[in-house]
Amino acid sequence: MLQHERLFFPSYPWEWTPGQWKHAASLTLDLCDDALDSGYILKDATPLNILFSGPRAVFVDVLSFEKRDFRSPLWLAYAQFVRTFLLPLAAYNYLGWPLAATQQRRDGYESADLAPWLPFSRRWRRPLRSLVTFPLLLQKRVFEKSGRVRSYRPEVTPEVSALVLRRTLRKTRRLLGALASPAHASRWSRYTETACHYKPEDHSAKQDFVRRTINGVRAARVLDVGANTGVYSRIAAETGADVVAWDTDVQAADLNWQTAYSGGLSILPMVADFARPTPGVGWQNGENDSLLSRADGQFDCVLMLGVLHHLLVADQIPLRSIIDQLAHISKRWAILEWIPKEDSQFAGLCRGREELYGHLNEEYFVQILSSRFIVRNREPLPNGRTMWLVEKSAS
Repeated sequence: MLQHERLFFPSYPWEWTPGQWKHAASLTLDLCDDALDSGYILKDATPLNILFSGPRAVFVDVLSFEKRDFRSPLWLAYAQFVRTFLLPLAAYNYLGWPLAATQQRRDGYESADLAPWLPFSRRWRRPLRSLVTFPLLLQKRVFEKSGRVRSYRPEVTPEVSALVLRRTLRKTRRLLGALASPAHASRWSRYTETACHYKPEDHSAKQDFVRRTINGVRAARVLDVGANTGVYSRIAAETGADVVAWDTDVQAADLNWQTAYSGGLSILPMVADFARPTPGVGWQNGENDSLLSRADGQFDCVLMLGVLHHLLVADQIPLRSIIDQLAHISKRWAILEWIPKEDSQFAGLCRGREELYGHLNEEYFVQILSSRFIVRNREPLPNGRTMWLVEKSAS
């Protein structure tokens, strides 16, 4: 009898960063390699067999292991590994296709999906030569053969079988290593260092408020909405909390994951949008739960720092709806940052439509907030913004 340890917050491949994809792929290869010594092999190899516990990948589908045929040199799951791990990473690296698009590709990509969009010279260079060009050249010849040829399974000695399988895994690992993510900064991945509307004293006061507050409320599970590169996620994790960090910027979330992984911090970064959350996916939308259903009532404390004005102006979500959704996710506490409409960042989002948001002052904020939460603390920052600790009301 084998029972999994229950993981706190499930995430799906279309919500992972490129670093998480490669980490999950590497774990799959490691497990397959280790299983050979015990006489087993992975009969399937897909990202859907992986969840994350904090920043570390965890393989959760033990029924994917089967006893291997000691006379077969084939890893039958290799093609699935290529379709679901390697080709999505190649499409992201060389074509800019978002990894989130795999939400609609349960069995991954085929070589023919990428080929028309790749320059001819690029298709003949490593690793695309092995992932795209050669498979396409061989595909037609194989399918022209009889069914007997296509179903042929070679048999070799056990020694040769093990040798060929390990060589296949080494080759696959080299292909994975060749799919290095493009190194470039995004609009938000250097936000903390370049935000001109924050001076050092603003950063210091804000971080101090968050640290004191999370320590005070003793939150065990924290959600950081709009986490960026994870400055406040790390503050929460350092207090002993398990942290889930949502951000829409892939590069910023990937930096957050890299830092959490190298530092051993209990932070699960995800590419996720509070305003446009991941829907339920699969047959009758029931195979993979929506982001909000997974988050409902799961967090002792929710951080929404520097994000409310984006939701109000850029995403056009009414404040009452934001607060209602916050109340569904938080079990008790929330730490909020209120940005006044006079703030340069607020004005920049308005783009000349300031009259539409004239009602968004602090008095209105408190009025709406009080329908679901009780204000427990308020502290102004030197730059005119304010930090709030609120507790969910009983009603």
